[in-house]
Parts: sequence; structure tokens; C-alpha cells
Amino acid sequence: MNTLAGSREAANVCGVIVTYQPTAEMLEALVHAVLPQLTRLVIVDNGSDFDFSTLREATTTELIELGENFGIAHAQNVGIEHARRHSAEFVLLMDQDSVPAADMVERLLTAEQGLSRSGHMVAAVGPSYLDERQGETAPFVYLDGLQLKRRLKAPGEDITEADFLIASGCLIPMKALDAIGPMAAELFIDYVDIEWGLRARQLGYRSYGVYPARMMHALGDEWVQFRDRRVPVHSPLRHYYHARNAIWLARRPWISAQWRFVLLWRVVRQSLFFSVFVPQRLRHAKMMSLGIWHGLRNRMGRK
Repeated sequence: MNTLAGSREAANVCGVIVTYQPTAEMLEALVHAVLPQLTRLVIVDNGSDFDFSTLREATTTELIELGENFGIAHAQNVGIEHARRHSAEFVLLMDQDSVPAADMVERLLTAEQGLSRSGHMVAAVGPSYLDERQGETAPFVYLDGLQLKRRLKAPGEDITEADFLIASGCLIPMKALDAIGPMAAELFIDYVDIEWGLRARQLGYRSYGVYPARMMHALGDEWVQFRDRRVPVHSPLRHYYHARNAIWLARRPWISAQWRFVLLWRVVRQSLFFSVFVPQRLRHAKMMSLGIWHGLRNRMGRK
């Protein structure tokens, strides 16, 4: 689309890290990497059995403890409201299993400010991310007809449009959140970022991937090799949420027919694959079938 150029304006950026049973090593690495890039940082914890005292004593990180697991979307909304109360202009969402490059936020801000000055209605900007277990940078994706396709980076291109971005590393202008609305808390976990990104598009806002902005991110609990691809595998419970929330999203009245087809076909493919080619295949089959049933019945929230 275009290249990053020029200096960025100073901005009030509040980081929001959502945690649930984090590991100390990974969380400390994330906090120490992202805190210097922000105006303030808040951790919203979903009822973890984790001692945050050492982290709080060593840094200026703020902590909101929810006491129980309300899901990632609710926790993100709590963090966003905290940022709003402190007059943040931008919110940076982070998962506990991500670590940004030292200049990630600066590059995202430069991209957003350049896009906004050019008249674009920016929903969010997000970095390229690498899962070291997979060994390749994840692509930005877009819908072409009835297929999701990868954006191939053109020579000299720094910024590209995407239909949605993963939540972790996502820099969102507060004015976009005011217009688009909060994350859909009823989803609990999974498809939260996809739903918000597609809802933003319906309102005329666009999401952008920023190639020079970098982040490490762990996707899935493990990987399995299938033909020439490595496929991330989550737990059977997470696949329940995948199936249920895809069905729920496909039933939204504002979803296009193309996206409805893609979502439903994805449920079919994932149900077949995880019921045949991974360990605990019967457990995966049972949980995904239950997720489909609950999605059809609009039974949402925490399972």
C-alpha cells in the first residue's frame, strides 16, 4: 500500500495485557519488552493462580484482578475502559504469549498516523508475527470471493490492508473503539478479533498490517505435520469455542454471504481434520459437535 516515512507524533498509548495462568518467564519478557514503548500498561487478569507481586514491585505495571475467568473479550473491554478513563488515544492489546520487538509500537503509531492523515478510517494496525515453532512469519489475510488468501508483500511495501488482525499486538485508536464498539464478550474466547474486525469493516473502518512492525507470538498448544504444512492444534475445549463462535458469527445479520460461507466451510474442514488427524480425535469430535450445537442454539459465554 505505502511505506513508512517521516516522524510520528507523540501519543498517549495504554497497553492492555490479558492473562490467565501465565508463566512468569513469558509474562516478564513481555512486560519488559512492551512497557518502555507505552504511556502506561495494565494487566487484566482472569482469575489466575499467579503471584503478580514481584512484577508489580519491579515495574510500573498496573493490575486489575477480575477474580475469575470472564474470557478474553470481557477482560479486553475492562482494559479498554481503564485506558479510556486515563485519556488514552490508543490501546495496544497484548496476549500473554507474545513479545514485541523494541520498536513495534513506534512503527505501528507511524503507520496509523500516516494512514489517518491520508484520510483512511483506521480500525487498527497490527504487526507481522512469528511463531518460532513454525519458522515463518504469519501472513495478513483477506477475503477474495469465497476464499481467504494471503497478502504477498510487494517490494517496498510497508503497509497492507487486511480483513482482520489477531488481537495481540493490535494498536487501536480510541476514536475507532468509540465508533465500532467493544469486543463481543459473549464469545468468551476465539473469533473475538475476527468479529470485531469484520464489524469494523461494515462501518467503513479498515485494518492494516504493518510489515516492519515485528512480534513473537505462540499460536496453538502444539503443531502437527500434515502434508506440506504444519497445523497449530489447540485443546478440545478451544476447538469447542472455535466451532461455536464461527456458527454464531455466521448467523449475524450483517455478515456478508461470502463470509458466511467461509465461516461455515471452515467449521466443516476443522471438524473433519481434528476428528481424524490429531491425538484425542474423539474428544475433539465431541467438543466441536457440541460447539456447533450451542452456536445454533445461541448458547454463548463460558462453557
